[in-house]
Amino acid sequence: MVRFVVDATPVLPKPSGVGLYVLNLLGALRSLQVVENFSLGVAYQPSSKNWLRGNLTLPEVLETYDDVAVLPLPVRLLNLLAQVPRNPILGQLEHRFGQPDIYHGTNYAVYPCRHSLRVMTIYDLSFLRYPEYVTAVVRTYEQRVRQCLGWTDLVITISESSKRDIVELLGLPPERVWVTPLASRYAADTVRGSYALAAVDLGDSGTDIRSESVPVSGMPQALGFANRPYILFVSTLEPRKNVVRLIQAFDQLKTNRQIDHQLVLVGQKGWQFEPIFEAIAASPWQHHIRHLDYLSDAEVAYCYQNADVFAYPSLYEGFGLPVLEAMTLGCPVVTANTSSLPEVAGNAALLVDPTSVEDLAEALGRVIGDRSLRRAMIAKGYQQAAQFSWTRTAKLTLAAYRSLL
Repeated sequence: MVRFVVDATPVLPKPSGVGLYVLNLLGALRSLQVVENFSLGVAYQPSSKNWLRGNLTLPEVLETYDDVAVLPLPVRLLNLLAQVPRNPILGQLEHRFGQPDIYHGTNYAVYPCRHSLRVMTIYDLSFLRYPEYVTAVVRTYEQRVRQCLGWTDLVITISESSKRDIVELLGLPPERVWVTPLASRYAADTVRGSYALAAVDLGDSGTDIRSESVPVSGMPQALGFANRPYILFVSTLEPRKNVVRLIQAFDQLKTNRQIDHQLVLVGQKGWQFEPIFEAIAASPWQHHIRHLDYLSDAEVAYCYQNADVFAYPSLYEGFGLPVLEAMTLGCPVVTANTSSLPEVAGNAALLVDPTSVEDLAEALGRVIGDRSLRRAMIAKGYQQAAQFSWTRTAKLTLAAYRSLL
């Protein structure tokens, strides 16, 4: 029986981002073991902070896995050791996870195994394509990625757009790059989705969810919503997300069309968030713009389900999960016509030039002003979102593994 080991180091006690991808991939792979005839192992490396404290315990969400190898060195130290691929320490550590047929590094790096085939996940190349939109730390990924490519047998990425970037900017042959799209945190087979889905009603295809809002007692008051419609944005507040232009488009709609809507921005403050709040302060409609920081899955679901339209004019995305989340929960989407976003949105969203405030305002105004268009977009959104699941992600990942065997 073939054996696959997946690096779960990105899974934190409260998983988010890459950690959620890894956790859901592991959950879906585990459910396929018997049918697909393979064994699944999990590797975990402590953070530098935990290692210095002598804390090698697993995050609670990984304790349900029986076959887990905790490597007694932090990720950063392993990266240094990996600069010498024949380092005897690395060979000794490799025995801890049973010399699998394939070892899968899930966060822009992969362990330099000497006895196993190596697979590495690269989510996007924002640090090469748009270095001005990422932090100094992320810009250092290039050296690590290029180093690991020296011993990587296969690269997995999450969209055809990212694959094109990897082929073009890193020079990999297309056959060495496999695409395994993601799924929404509200998909039925999401590991952490059981409690979140208990609080939301996915509705029937074509239903206008606004008329069937989630019956969560006290939630509108807790989130500070008045009884007025709103345009929604969900993501980290940082330059790449193009929120300043969204605020400017909102200002145009309020001034020119006298819409009654609020603009609700849900997301934590990220890198260089200050211009966003400067734009809010300069807006003549600043009292109609609300920022909500970190929210629970159920609270975010409430925001999606009760919004008139979801706006996601991001300049660059490896995948664009918020678009898929909105469609899963019955919210019509206006998003950018760049990078991976058209792949995720399909024909279910209105696509705009993200650098044009006028195009963005016009598209948002169309959805707000045309209820029949809005209902049609919701129906198409359900159909588009149904194509994505973690089971599909896992099966495509298995296909990538097996292409090497």
